[in-house]
Amino acid sequence: METKNRHPIVDFEEKVKVEVTVNGEKLMANQGKPIAAALFEAGIDVFRITEKMKSPRSLFCGIGQCNDCVMQVNGVPNVRTCVIVIEEGMIINTQEGLGKIGEIE
Repeated sequence: METKNRHPIVDFEEKVKVEVTVNGEKLMANQGKPIAAALFEAGIDVFRITEKMKSPRSLFCGIGQCNDCVMQVNGVPNVRTCVIVIEEGMIINTQEGLGKIGEIE
């Protein structure tokens, strides 16, 4: 795809594939792509479950300003997946409520 025609948010160059674990399942994703984009590409669209209403949440703003896309990444809760890029070996889990530090499932 020509650079001048690429959308700066949703179009990514195909890069090296890396393996990550999402909710216990192995997934191949393009290195350097935001976590949220890679998950959507893989058909995963629930990133967290709210604490009070137990409602599923997904990508909303896409620029790191809201909390809808937060997930637990490598045992760290509340990671904004729309602005953090995929790296080899990441362990990514749907976050339940506020999340707990250090719990890697």
